[in-house]
Amino acid sequence: MTSFDPPPGRQGPPGQSPQQANPSWLGQVRPQFYRPAPGPGHAPAGGPSGQPVLPPASTAPRAGASTGVAVLVLGGGVLAFVSLFLVLPFLLENTGPGGFVVGFIASLLPLGSVLLAVRYIDRWEPEPKRLLFFAFAWGALVSVAVTMLLQPFFSLAAGPASGLDYRTFAVTVQAPVVEEFAKSLGLLLLLVFARKQFDGPVDGVVFAFTIAGGFAFTENILYFGRAIAESSTPGTDLAVVFFLRGVMSPFAHAIFTGTTGLILGFAARRWHNGLTLLAFPVGLVPAMVLHSGWNSMGQDFLAQYILVQVPIFLLAVLVVVLLRVAERRLTRQRLQEYAAAGWFTGQEVAMLATPAGRRGAKRWARSIGRAAEMNAFLHAATRLAFTRQRILSGRDVAAHQLDERHQLDEVRALRKALLR
Repeated sequence: MTSFDPPPGRQGPPGQSPQQANPSWLGQVRPQFYRPAPGPGHAPAGGPSGQPVLPPASTAPRAGASTGVAVLVLGGGVLAFVSLFLVLPFLLENTGPGGFVVGFIASLLPLGSVLLAVRYIDRWEPEPKRLLFFAFAWGALVSVAVTMLLQPFFSLAAGPASGLDYRTFAVTVQAPVVEEFAKSLGLLLLLVFARKQFDGPVDGVVFAFTIAGGFAFTENILYFGRAIAESSTPGTDLAVVFFLRGVMSPFAHAIFTGTTGLILGFAARRWHNGLTLLAFPVGLVPAMVLHSGWNSMGQDFLAQYILVQVPIFLLAVLVVVLLRVAERRLTRQRLQEYAAAGWFTGQEVAMLATPAGRRGAKRWARSIGRAAEMNAFLHAATRLAFTRQRILSGRDVAAHQLDERHQLDEVRALRKALLR
């Protein structure tokens, strides 16, 4: 592993036909959208008179995408700050200072398990940290505030028509509908303002899990703190509530909202912006149904938990594993197409697109003191593969080709830094 440059005259592996360009269900390419990867001279095979069809390297990246993310993060920060003045007094009123502190500390444990799952899912193509912070702040503060504001109106509008007593209505209808809507509004904003970063089911699951983890964190503070404040045996009651929420169901909210994120991600991968927005109400349905089913468990809770909720959890784990496998296959396929154009060698593709190859590359880089450069190179190559997938999807091709040009230049610069 001393050089990443292809040998002189190497043409790389044969190019892929459109029929061979679909390595998994995660990134299907229609034949009419398929185009060869550009060569090192930035002139794709078949370009007119050998002239480059991409903009020159000096062209600035798109400002619209970064502006949208900046507006999203700034607006989310303002909303989170304002929401704090509604959520914090509510928590303190219901838990008391002592209950709030105990609830806050206890809630960190289930939150940690959700964030570890997010890290596992997000390792292959990490999302920008500022968007993950937005997602968490939306879940922990803004969605809770939206829920508190909407619940009274929803109760007045839909409660009498439901024919249910108030408690049953609040638990099985109001909470699932209002809470999932409030959480998923954050997903919708991410989809609108950060479309470049939210363009597939893995992105949807990552953002949904982060939002749901934040929401469950705040909700757990309330439940754990109230077990302290309202009980004559606070230690026992806290242990029971913590076991039910922190041990048996730390991923409940993540799975509910994760279905919405999954559906929005698939829509974003295949559809243009306008049609993607239509997936929002569709994605809310399974989240609300799962949430209502969880809240409806009564005297036969244990049986339903084992027979229904555990299989749902295992199915969610299977979906995450399949997404990870599909993501790796898609990366390998797209980098092979760049290898065919002369950007990478076959050995590099194996290094960049397989877990074993990445582990070996990182060990080698650490041995020569270049771990940071190798991590940057791996992430840049992965981003490049997913940019190519966006190009082949036929959506905003010219803009994504510009991104591709800059990312190819970045990969070349990172290679030089790694081997200097």
